[in-house]
Amino acid sequence: MNKGNLITTGKAKSLYEADDTDHLILHYRDDTSAFDGKKVESLEGKGSINNRFNAFIMEFLEQEGIETHFEKLLSNTDSLVKRLEMVPVECVVRNVTAGSICKRLGLEEGKDLNPPTFEFFFKDDELGDPMINDYHIRSFGWATQDQIDGMQEITFRVNKSLKKLFSNAGMILIDYKLEFGSYKGKLLLGDEFTPDGCRVWDAKTREKLDKDRFRQGLGDVVESYEIIAKKLGVI
Repeated sequence: MNKGNLITTGKAKSLYEADDTDHLILHYRDDTSAFDGKKVESLEGKGSINNRFNAFIMEFLEQEGIETHFEKLLSNTDSLVKRLEMVPVECVVRNVTAGSICKRLGLEEGKDLNPPTFEFFFKDDELGDPMINDYHIRSFGWATQDQIDGMQEITFRVNKSLKKLFSNAGMILIDYKLEFGSYKGKLLLGDEFTPDGCRVWDAKTREKLDKDRFRQGLGDVVESYEIIAKKLGVI
């Protein structure tokens, strides 16, 4: 599979044309950013671990009956994916309080949420990815009601499967974001699932093993990503 022209570049990934119009090549870079791009670094090896991590999670979810855009690994940093028409919305599930919800609602970090919370955010870095609801999504034509219902239903199915996967490996899946897109009229899970887009703590020590290590200057970011990957059996 040949990598064609660059289509777009995000904060940590780039999309390239593939040999056919139905697919794209997703390239994971070592770039790392936080606070809407205000803090940026390059961390050697992060692109490779995230590419393999995402492949593992996507293949696991496919086995759980959740359809994704992922096709196959092409190299340590490249994956072949279906070309989706993306919905400009992030779906966030929180199992434990952490991050922005603590700041917004004055909550203490580490409180178990039962049931888990679900939030929509508009994907726009310049606006800081503001929280929205399904009325905004419908009114501005970002997705149909069927797609809204589908994104929420799939996101909770992902939560059920991944909470168990991480728990069995001695970790707590704190929260995560998902993105979706349409492929030939069908809603599919897109983008990625990596420690860049979720929070994961060690179940015993509650040590943070995710991107909060970069956000909070805790160090050992890639090393912590590798700890998660090893516990799950990715590497």
